[in-house]
Amino acid sequence: MFDPIVYSPDPITLVGGGDATPQDLAEALTLAPLCVAVDGGAALALRCGVDPVALIGDFDSVAEEDLARISADRQHRITEQDSTDFDKALCRIAAPFVVGVGFLGGRMDHQLAAFHTLAMRCDLPCLLIGQEEVICLAPPEIHLPTQAGDVVSLFPLAPVSGQSDGLHWPIQGLAFDPLTRIGTSNRATGPVTLRMDAPAMLLILPRRIMPALVSALALPDCARWPARAG
Repeated sequence: MFDPIVYSPDPITLVGGGDATPQDLAEALTLAPLCVAVDGGAALALRCGVDPVALIGDFDSVAEEDLARISADRQHRITEQDSTDFDKALCRIAAPFVVGVGFLGGRMDHQLAAFHTLAMRCDLPCLLIGQEEVICLAPPEIHLPTQAGDVVSLFPLAPVSGQSDGLHWPIQGLAFDPLTRIGTSNRATGPVTLRMDAPAMLLILPRRIMPALVSALALPDCARWPARAG
C-alpha cells in the first residue's frame, strides 16, 4: 500500500500522455472535475487551460516548459521503474472513482499495461476513455443503462465467471479464461446486469453511456473489490 498523494470525496480525472483530445478531457472533467496529470499528460491539461492539482510520474516524458508551469509542491517524481506512470498515479489516489484520459490508443504495449493496472488496482474503480468505447474492470455487480443492440464486450484477464441479465448470449455457467474463452461482441437486449466472482474481467461499452456508468460506479453503496494483497 502507498500513502495517497491526492484525496478527494469526488471523482478525479487522470490525464496521461497517450492519444486524447481536448474534447476527451473536457468530457471527463464534466464528470470528474479535479485533474491529476500523469507525466506527459501535463501537456494536454495545460494546453486546455487546466491546472493539475498534482503531477505524478517518473517525469521522463514531461517537457521542461510544462514542468515550469506547475508549482514544485504539486510535482511528485517517482523514479522506480517497476511500474508504469499510470500505476504510480492510480495507487496514490484516494477518491471514489477515476476517469482516465490518454491511456488508450497509441502504443499497444501502453494499453496492455493499462489493463494490467486496472486489474491490479481493482479496489479503485477506474474508467478509461477511448475514441468510441470506454473500458473498466467489471465490479462485483453492476447495472448498465444499455439499449437493445448495444455491444457489450467482456474480456477476461484471468480465470473468472459470472452471471448476466439482459445479454443476448447469457454468461451463466461459462468459465472465462484468456486462453480458452472470451466474451467479446456480445450485445444487450436492453438494460444489462452483470455479476462477477473475481476482479479479472474487462468490460467494454459504448462511450455514450459513460455519464451513467460513472454515476453508477461512483455511488457509495456500489459493490467494490477489496485491494489485492501485497
